[in-house]
Amino acid sequence: MLELIDIRKTYTAGGVSTEVLKGISMRFRRNEFTSILGPSGCGKTTLLNIIGGLDQYTEGDLLIEGVSTKRYRDHDWDAYRNYRVGFIFQSYNLIMHQSVLSNVEMALTLSGVSKGQRKKKAVEALKKVGLGDQINKKPNQLSGGQMQRVAIARALVNDPEIILADEPTGALDSVTSIQIMDLLKEIAADRLVVMVTHNPDIAREYSTRIIELKDGLVVSDSNPFTEDEAIAEQRRTGKTSMSFMTSLALSFRNLLTKKGRTLLTAFAGSIGIIGIALVLSLSNGVNNLAKGLERDALTDYPITVEKTSFDLFGIFSTIASGEAEDKGCEAGKICTQDDLVRSTVISDDGLVKRNDLKGFKAYVESNADFRNYTDEIEYTYKLTLQVYDRSYSKVNPTPLQADKQADLFKELPDSENRLQKYTLLSGKMPENRNEAVLVIGSSGIVQDSLVYSLGVKDMSQLSEDLAAIAKDETYTVKSTQFSPEDFTGRSYKVILNTDYYDEENGIYIDRTPDQNYMKGRIESGTDLTITGVIQSEESETAYVGYTHALTDYLIGKISDTDL
Repeated sequence: MLELIDIRKTYTAGGVSTEVLKGISMRFRRNEFTSILGPSGCGKTTLLNIIGGLDQYTEGDLLIEGVSTKRYRDHDWDAYRNYRVGFIFQSYNLIMHQSVLSNVEMALTLSGVSKGQRKKKAVEALKKVGLGDQINKKPNQLSGGQMQRVAIARALVNDPEIILADEPTGALDSVTSIQIMDLLKEIAADRLVVMVTHNPDIAREYSTRIIELKDGLVVSDSNPFTEDEAIAEQRRTGKTSMSFMTSLALSFRNLLTKKGRTLLTAFAGSIGIIGIALVLSLSNGVNNLAKGLERDALTDYPITVEKTSFDLFGIFSTIASGEAEDKGCEAGKICTQDDLVRSTVISDDGLVKRNDLKGFKAYVESNADFRNYTDEIEYTYKLTLQVYDRSYSKVNPTPLQADKQADLFKELPDSENRLQKYTLLSGKMPENRNEAVLVIGSSGIVQDSLVYSLGVKDMSQLSEDLAAIAKDETYTVKSTQFSPEDFTGRSYKVILNTDYYDEENGIYIDRTPDQNYMKGRIESGTDLTITGVIQSEESETAYVGYTHALTDYLIGKISDTDL
């Protein structure tokens, strides 16, 4: 049920580290009364707080129902403390301005129990500890023993599996201490009770197991847990919850107990908060406006560097300067004016410039300033994916459009900022070169050519529609709706642009018409699977997006060929 494995706890203050627990290992039974003894400063309370989830261990592990707590998040610890553990403190820790009943109801309030059910369970718990006639009193109207009974009732009201008591009789007289210990012993009959105490006589009289600590180590265990006693049981789970109205009512009631202080604190705090909020809002608004204007301007007009560029200003200047004026022609002849072309385009010093993209790319990647002052940098390549389906039919470029080279496959944006504008509708994002996603625009519309090419819609339907239109021009093609899952999981083959050619006697021949040759090339091609569907926030034409890793792979393979 509960197991501690080499638990260590170190506190650091003022640069000095103090190891309080130095490797505690123990196991508890589901039903036993365990007392932890030891001198002051030996780590008893620290150990109890770690068991209860009030403090975190530095090293080691705490197993709850065989499950490690190393990866517990805040809500996991909340659920553990609220449902599985009840705390009894030496100082009671009662809310003095609340009634006895409200104090006990508090644990149920955090669990989201209804008001009527809360009161019923709280009254039953108070009756169990002998305070059924004191439910409307305030804690300061009770004796020390009665207040400790209220604390016990609060610990029991949620029916926890573990009761943790830190010196429950430390502030009580001997008679009252006996009454409290009798009550705890009765409780231990059907659950685990772990008590920290300085009194060895009480521990020996009431406990079924005594563990002694000294200097952060276990020096003795009167009844250690054995492996034969391990029993696998289904663990109890739950989470803390409280309705909004219950939380609001509880907060309002607490605020009313000290009206003056509440009003002064609220007034002073509101002035500062409002002032800071106004300044931050104004500053944030101006910054966002400026960034938005810059981003929109650069998005609409991105800086593009191409392989070749035209100096249009130079062309117009050349024409205006008279460099291209007519030089005449022989009589009876018709001549063309090609001086402008020769002087501006063909010559190396002309107006058509060739950019060193390879050198520029290396410079960009080696200079961190480009990344600091740009939202994204993308590289495009003149690469059209040659894609076939499992039946050796051409998928891309699709033959179903007037433009036989229409490209339905495109490389995905390489920028995280761009990808954040897409929502994953089905499957997962591509992680390697063999994975791709279907990208659709904000309208959710996918063109028929893409649906037919991918094989999602049967080609026989296209033939039927074409035949129907040929007979009746008023025939309307029915729109078809698909779910994202209809596209996910479909696989295709990608071949190289050079795979269409074969060398014979030093001459490269287009082998596209040879079906057997093409089948062999397709079967040995690269696999490409659609792993998901994503939707853009903006309007754009649907396409199949593949990773930059596939682009690099295909370019490398093509570079290795002789073509």
